[in-house]
Amino acid sequence: MATTPPHSPRTALICGPYLSGKTSLFEALLAEAGALQPHASAQSAFTIADHSPEALAHGMGTEMNVATADYLGESWTFIDVPGSVELGQEMQDAMDVADIAVLVVEPDPAKVVTFASHLKALEQADIPHVIFINKFDKHDNSARELMEAFQAVSSKPLLLREVPIHEDGQVTGYVDLVSERAFHWQEGKPSTLIQLPETVLDRETEARTEMLEGLADFDDALLEKLLEDVTPTSDEVYSDISKDLARDLVVPVFFGSATHNHGVHRLMKSLRHDAPDVTATAARLGASGTASQVKVFKTLQAGHAGKMSMARVLGGTLTTGDTLNSERPAGMNAIFGGKLSPVKDAPAGSVVGLTKLDSAATGDMLTNTGRTATDRAALAPSYAQAIKAASRADDVKLGDNLKKLLDEDRSLSVRFDTLNGVQVLEGQGEMHLKLCLERLENRTGLKVDAETPQVAYRETIRTAAEKRVRHKKQSGGHGEFGEVEIKIAPVARGDGNAFDEKIHGGAVPRQYIPAVKHGVDDALEKGPLGYPVVDVSVTLTDGKHHSVDSSEMAFRKAGGQAMRDALADAKPVQLEPINAVKIKVPDQFISGVQKIVMGRRGQILGFEALGGWTGWEEVQCQIPASEMGDLIMELRSATMGVGSFTAEFDHLQDM
Repeated sequence: MATTPPHSPRTALICGPYLSGKTSLFEALLAEAGALQPHASAQSAFTIADHSPEALAHGMGTEMNVATADYLGESWTFIDVPGSVELGQEMQDAMDVADIAVLVVEPDPAKVVTFASHLKALEQADIPHVIFINKFDKHDNSARELMEAFQAVSSKPLLLREVPIHEDGQVTGYVDLVSERAFHWQEGKPSTLIQLPETVLDRETEARTEMLEGLADFDDALLEKLLEDVTPTSDEVYSDISKDLARDLVVPVFFGSATHNHGVHRLMKSLRHDAPDVTATAARLGASGTASQVKVFKTLQAGHAGKMSMARVLGGTLTTGDTLNSERPAGMNAIFGGKLSPVKDAPAGSVVGLTKLDSAATGDMLTNTGRTATDRAALAPSYAQAIKAASRADDVKLGDNLKKLLDEDRSLSVRFDTLNGVQVLEGQGEMHLKLCLERLENRTGLKVDAETPQVAYRETIRTAAEKRVRHKKQSGGHGEFGEVEIKIAPVARGDGNAFDEKIHGGAVPRQYIPAVKHGVDDALEKGPLGYPVVDVSVTLTDGKHHSVDSSEMAFRKAGGQAMRDALADAKPVQLEPINAVKIKVPDQFISGVQKIVMGRRGQILGFEALGGWTGWEEVQCQIPASEMGDLIMELRSATMGVGSFTAEFDHLQDM
């Protein structure tokens, strides 16, 4: 393979579904770079990753892991993101700064659907990516069958870079399809070069031809050579792969075992030779490449150390003391897991941790004098809980710390439910919110009670009604007197409430009519059934006043009582909110989704092929808000974790 000149610092994103072994590969790549000791066994604890109390408690990655190391004189930053679908915002944010992504998958065709959304996200962001089939030594799988299954969910052509060598039902090594050299894996040691086994010759020839034909689709010169039966040199093939990968035209596929360090060296060599550098990433993000231009991809609240912004320098060199958005960071550090090391200079491509950069938010592009907020929308919420501090004395503390959580995680949101007087925390699922509340308690000792939010029921009336009410009170001195007559009637659903007056002869003086309306509004806040009243027209038709005892308060009370009496006579009916829901799932799960929707009193309106997602459908339906609470859990359970939905209020319907 031809040597390449040193690159500027590069960044690789390690992503994939839950249990695929991403974090094992993350640490194996660091070990390959000499920054960590290789794992002694498959059961070895992670050295720098997943050490937060929440990760240890649940035995899963719960937050982004970032580490920078040198490999053959070049700086590499690896970003490992959680595999849980509920923590997908971490991947979305990390994609902004990655030069290349490694999608880690399992060697099981039945699990292809579990990484389809990861693959689509990388494709939509135009990020060059490779696939690493992990745990490959444990299975007697056919690479050909896996490629066929994987290709079904990739819009880019997959390029198998090696074929496995099988012995006694196990994969013991591989043949590189460019150099046509064979290697035998060794436990805890580098692979050894061996003679190409005769048992794999036919498959190697077939796979190499397929690889070259895939490359020839983007190289006319290579196509001519193949048509003329001229064998291209290895350097020509390597060059084609590198160019096509950088342009996100092909997806090279490797395999191995991260826990046994099998295939990791081969993957790292490919990353080093084929991954584009920061100039391509800056162009993709629309960065100008000027000095001190950085992209923030993660915000952390680091206790007493304050706020830290993880950022990548996209152009020029960032030096300690430089300003960003007219603000000077307190410090600049290289990142290796939880360890920060101060640095003075960060050339283009570097990933650094900037401390106490208060104005920065995740997704921001920062220059010396300005800030451009991200235009990438956060993931839409799909689950909510009403929360309150376990102790009322902690109410203020809860608000301050929720803001910090929202700074760290763009897919979280908080809204205040004015009807029930509680804060509602919204996120990606039950586990997502559970982790957030655990993080609050672990960091601050703040305990939070959480429960299912109450549904925003409303009520209205079925018939018209008329009421006349006199409010009279005498307690010495000036009394209170106000008499009103009102007529109420239902209006079309969604038209809202309306107030009008048809007073003649000054029966109710003009200055008191607004007070009557205030009284009516008071009564509309809580109707006979206990809910806010909607879609009612109210007309003030008559009344009486007293020259001495009438007042705004008297007419307000009279108006309120008249409204309450009229509502009770107008056949009140409870209304429930109905949401317009769009459910996104692979075709194979459509029948299950139909059962879920119907089981929640929903109505299916139609089906539509999901644009750009081969084999996926969007189910358009309406579901009562009271049935939405745990919809995301049931949907994911029925779709191997990949189903998702968006919902918005559509209309109110008789209960």
